[in-house]
Amino acid sequence: MSGLPAAVSRLRGTIDVVYREMLKFGTVGAVAFVVDVGLFNLLTSDLWFGAGAPPLDGHEKMAKIVSAGTATVVAWLGNRYWSFRHRRQASRGKEFLTFVVMNVIATGIAVLCLAVSHDLLGFTSKLADNLSGNVIGVALGTLFRFWAYRTFVFTDFLNADGRDRAAADAALELPAAAEDDAEPPVTLESRRIDGRLTPAQGLPRVVAVPESKRRAAG
Repeated sequence: MSGLPAAVSRLRGTIDVVYREMLKFGTVGAVAFVVDVGLFNLLTSDLWFGAGAPPLDGHEKMAKIVSAGTATVVAWLGNRYWSFRHRRQASRGKEFLTFVVMNVIATGIAVLCLAVSHDLLGFTSKLADNLSGNVIGVALGTLFRFWAYRTFVFTDFLNADGRDRAAADAALELPAAAEDDAEPPVTLESRRIDGRLTPAQGLPRVVAVPESKRRAAG
């Protein structure tokens, strides 16, 4: 394929891959969010332990570090082995470190949105803080994560030709040109007499069958 059909085919395959990556990325993010919130409450809320004190009662910041760290590991595993399983980095340690750095930056985006709303614009209500930090901030951070994962974390394709296997599968396939066009019939209108090639007078016209047709017939 070449020209416009090839460009359309590649574009269709790329859009299909990005769409599926986004769905998987969103699913993994939702699971990581549940792990983060659930573990934080498990470590700090006495609802889970009845009359007994929770493990990190009075140490909410430490509990948040533990829950966020666990959620980060869950997110990395889910994205590495599912969302972006067709992408890798040569070094697994560097890949995970880059993943953590991108998550720190994304968290900073959410904190920045909260700071601008709360400190700069003066919106200090609980509703405003949740909208700026947990809605706008999280949304912008999520968009940044998706872009950063594809750009800096999971950068190398697994297949040898450097393209998404899913994109190749989703690409439009155009019918190949007929082999008859590449192998025109050869006309033999001569015969060999006494070692010499002379015009074939009075003999029927012989047409050589292309190799591809002979193989198909055999």
